[in-house]
Amino acid sequence: MKFLYKILLWTMITMATAFGLSGYFFVNYVFEMALDREVSQALDDSNILQFALETAALNIPGKYDILQDTAVQEIGVNLERRGQGSGRLLRISGEGRKVLYASDGFTEDQDLLQSIEEDNIVWKVFQQGSNYYIHTGIVVNVMDRNLYLETMEDVTQVFEERATSFFVYRQVTLVMLICSAMVIFFVCMLLTKPIRLLAGATRKMAAGDYGYRARQVSNDELGQLTQDFNRMANVLEDTIGELQEEVRIREDFIAAFAHELKTPLTAIIGYADLLRSRQLDEEKHFLSANYIYTEGKRLESMSFRLLDIIVTKREQLDPQPVEAEVFFRYLEDMFAGNTDQTLRVRFDPGTVYTEANLLKSVLLNLVDNAFKASDEGDVVEVSGWNTEKGYAFQVKDYGVGIPEEDLKKVTEAFYMVDKSRSRSKNGAGLGLALCVEILRLHHSQLSIESAVGKGTCISFELPASSPEEGKRNHGEGK
Repeated sequence: MKFLYKILLWTMITMATAFGLSGYFFVNYVFEMALDREVSQALDDSNILQFALETAALNIPGKYDILQDTAVQEIGVNLERRGQGSGRLLRISGEGRKVLYASDGFTEDQDLLQSIEEDNIVWKVFQQGSNYYIHTGIVVNVMDRNLYLETMEDVTQVFEERATSFFVYRQVTLVMLICSAMVIFFVCMLLTKPIRLLAGATRKMAAGDYGYRARQVSNDELGQLTQDFNRMANVLEDTIGELQEEVRIREDFIAAFAHELKTPLTAIIGYADLLRSRQLDEEKHFLSANYIYTEGKRLESMSFRLLDIIVTKREQLDPQPVEAEVFFRYLEDMFAGNTDQTLRVRFDPGTVYTEANLLKSVLLNLVDNAFKASDEGDVVEVSGWNTEKGYAFQVKDYGVGIPEEDLKKVTEAFYMVDKSRSRSKNGAGLGLALCVEILRLHHSQLSIESAVGKGTCISFELPASSPEEGKRNHGEGK
């Protein structure tokens, strides 16, 4: 059952129960009040009849010392004649509860008669056929005789009014429930609209429409829930986008890796087959062996760099203070024999917190990429200077440059802007990917600026102190 119908059903059940109970108690309260008035009136009438009976007995000529039964019957006739039209019946009994006079239609009920006692008036309400009566009884002492005076008064109208009240109340309650159901249904539709919108948004997203958002129609708790749902949907969409991008990168990595393996392996297998199947002269033999050696070294370099990337993803860095000059002197020594391009080094004295071997690998890869992107005779500049937060490194070349659409992808493994140029210089597209992972361990990142035909400038910044020392100095400053 829908939530809307549950609210409507339970509201109607609650209202019907409330109306039913309140109506029952109200109508019965009115009925009890009316019945009490009738009982009080019947008791008053009984007292009046008692007085009238005593008065009538005293006015009878005193021929006898004791009131005769015939006189009692005559008094009963007179009393009933006076009460004609009132719907009242009476019965007079003598000693031994023997009936001396009774109105026509008076019920032959002896229970109340037997319970009558002196100085006490008794009464009860009973039903006879479709009518209701109040039956009263009282002892009357006249002329040394105890007479039992009983009355019956018709109170059917009171019970009929109660039945009519119940009928009218049921009709009114039914009309009110129908009207209330329509109003409550409309209100429930308004209150549950945000829930229906959220349910629709959930189904849309489950069907793959991650950009769909629920419309906010209120500012209450349900409106806040809609806002939270949309925020969750935004995070989910971003996460799914990141996962899809990661899947794409992995697929590209696998495809590139397979391709990069295929090229050198084809050359190695081909030249190895040539060496074993034919008798070659010394020059061809040397060229074939050289191709095998070159492609083997390329595979070795690629495997080492892949291993470095995997290791950097898992290692914890233990930085130590190192003078920046160490790294620049290392680069000068490494590329001192290069005759195609010129390495120009400029740096300020300073200290960085790093793991020396890892930072050397970063700088070596950046300078190597700069040389590969430069033409013969170009200059590659390596610079270093102190900053407010630490020490900055920069590698700049004036080579082919990187197109703007490729800037975001150059740090992906195996991605090469110019594949033919990279392969001709034994490149595999792993250098920048390795640099990114090493700098990630240093809580730093590459900043790349490039223009096609003008060259590329890559920089990064490392802290000049350890995180623990920075926290300690910050505490002392307070």
